[in-house]
Amino acid sequence: MTPREIHSLLEPGIIWLRMGIRKIIHVDMDAFYASVEQRDDPQLRGKPVIVAWKGNRSVVCAASYEARDFGVRSAMPAARAERLCPSAVFIAPDFTRYRAVSKSVREIFKRHSDLIEPLSLDEAYLDVTENKTGVPTATLLARIIREEIRQELDLTASAGVAPNKFLAKLASGWRKPDGLFVIQPEDVDGFLLPISVGRLPGVGKVTQEKLAKLAIRTVSELRGQELAKLEKEFGRYGVRLYELARGIDENQVVPDRPTKSISVEDTFQEDVLLAETEPMIRRLVEKLWSASRNETRVAHTVVLKLKTREFKILTRSHTPNIAPSSYEEVMAIALQLLERVDLGPQQRYRLVGIGLSNFREPEVPSAQPVLFE
Repeated sequence: MTPREIHSLLEPGIIWLRMGIRKIIHVDMDAFYASVEQRDDPQLRGKPVIVAWKGNRSVVCAASYEARDFGVRSAMPAARAERLCPSAVFIAPDFTRYRAVSKSVREIFKRHSDLIEPLSLDEAYLDVTENKTGVPTATLLARIIREEIRQELDLTASAGVAPNKFLAKLASGWRKPDGLFVIQPEDVDGFLLPISVGRLPGVGKVTQEKLAKLAIRTVSELRGQELAKLEKEFGRYGVRLYELARGIDENQVVPDRPTKSISVEDTFQEDVLLAETEPMIRRLVEKLWSASRNETRVAHTVVLKLKTREFKILTRSHTPNIAPSSYEEVMAIALQLLERVDLGPQQRYRLVGIGLSNFREPEVPSAQPVLFE
């Protein structure tokens, strides 16, 4: 169904009747890495815990809620986190242990549904329109899943229940930590219309500022825009904005969807010269490498992305003979890719990004990785 066909049906209740109502649960573990550390070491309970390698070039992988009270957040430079919370206990990440706990959470999900789409080690979608245990409502099933996680793993999870993935993910963050929030089909407008457009997926700082210039700050104001105008301003993403403003998301829960690529990027506060991008690249590579540890398959290609002051986007990539197997190897490739950028010494850049792609099943390496020939 095209956006314009959907638009023709947007009378109250019609869209849900025509498309059918799904029952989707989004489960999000609370401060997962930090909570595992606090669970396994009772002396850490109640203390501000930051999961990160300590150092000027490290970033926060996770922060306990005690640390978040000081303003510490994931992906923040570890040095800044230490300034915000000097009393924090820094713990080096142990992804092998986190993956094992994540697998136990997944086993709980499998009791109730085969339609499970993991997003990372700490969150997943479940389609429970028809569940395996005969629980009559998705809300009750979400309560059961959260209680099983609590009783069996001594961890807490927040959950959102809604008719689609987009709304379920919004709902799961509504009463964190250790919360449950339900959006019934008839309540979608009451929930969605007052919230900020900044809560919509894909609306980052730049897009939010562009929407603000169009006097669009809430979903209600976004819904008042014509599809043609949004397409003109935002291209294909304008169609997505049009649908999200109406609570529409036809994406299905797809079990075991293989990762094609992962990437991280950030915009500088001020445009910088190429040589000045290295500190940001180092922070992004560490964040990217931490995220890649969530994957069972191995990435073989490293991608560097830059956006110039004039909004021109350029990318450079490299695929070594053997997949990079450490943060240091990815970092070395990223810096080599930086040397392949030649737009002149005075060119300034507003954004840098690092990505991993070309994921394959892991192989046992027979020799040390060769980064460049």
